[in-house]
Amino acid sequence: MTNSPELDSWAALSGNPSVAVVGLGGAGSEAVADLLALGIPGVRAFAVNTDANHLLRTGVEERILLGHRELRGRGSGGDRDAVLRGAVEGKEELLRRLRPFEIVFLLAGLGGGTGSALLPFLSRELRQTNALPIPVAFLPFQVELDTNSSRRLNVEATVADLEGMGGFLLALANEKLRRFDSLPIHRVFQVRNAYVHSLVTSLVDMVENPSQISVDFASLKNHLRNSDLSTLVVGEYHISEPERLVQEALNETLLDYQIDAAPSVLVHLEGGSNFTLGTLDRVLRALRHRLGEPDRLVMGTRVRSEPSEVLRLTAVIGGLLPRTVRDAVMPPRSRLVEAR
Repeated sequence: MTNSPELDSWAALSGNPSVAVVGLGGAGSEAVADLLALGIPGVRAFAVNTDANHLLRTGVEERILLGHRELRGRGSGGDRDAVLRGAVEGKEELLRRLRPFEIVFLLAGLGGGTGSALLPFLSRELRQTNALPIPVAFLPFQVELDTNSSRRLNVEATVADLEGMGGFLLALANEKLRRFDSLPIHRVFQVRNAYVHSLVTSLVDMVENPSQISVDFASLKNHLRNSDLSTLVVGEYHISEPERLVQEALNETLLDYQIDAAPSVLVHLEGGSNFTLGTLDRVLRALRHRLGEPDRLVMGTRVRSEPSEVLRLTAVIGGLLPRTVRDAVMPPRSRLVEAR
């Protein structure tokens, strides 16, 4: 039996949302290389930089060099304005390469120049297309901010720009990596990048793979459209302790965020055939309690055919407080004054 033209057209429309991860600058490109090493099937990876030598050394196959004329492949030297001129010059190529994707994760370390300038620039440009940009910002260690005023200014300007756009903002604080201070430095950053890997793969899995109660790409975009500034949390825990699962997802994170009194929540839960309605109810009650009775909660579930001892949670939380991340990078004295 052959498929009808109608069925063929349905099959074409049923393709998964296309996803890209893009490393901006040195830290972002290194993070994408780590994601590739961990495995992200079906996701295209790019590295964008003003430093030609770093691009040549990176393990990312798709590479874009910006600022040929002015920076000549030597990096930005922390000059955001020069990076932005290079981005405007190379905008046509950037959008040609990234426009085909529906979800674009943009990874950048803040403070050095290239990532700081490109993260808001590309987030804004991609919003004019069909793509959903998801900026992932790595905040410098506090000592870097306290001893380098130009780096602090870069970070504050970038975060202010990103917060003003609304939508997704995933800000990972390097300061939280101090809990791993006994590990070699390269391993510490691999831990951070493994957490980013879990965020990327969890969100992609949520929207791409069918569920009993699905959360598809359209549901995600609609939720974000009505949720202002949003973040993404993930967690896994033993199915017998759903309240602990919620606690781990919200607290044991490298993300910096503070939420409003009544946020919006889009949550997806995945478990085995032993995932019961009672367990689902306990998770939702724990979420409502921890988040202060959300004003809007959208739910999806996926039940595997085999039993599993692990319950997995992916949640998009909207309603982050304004200045959430900028407060995290303010000088200690400024934070004290504002608190008063």
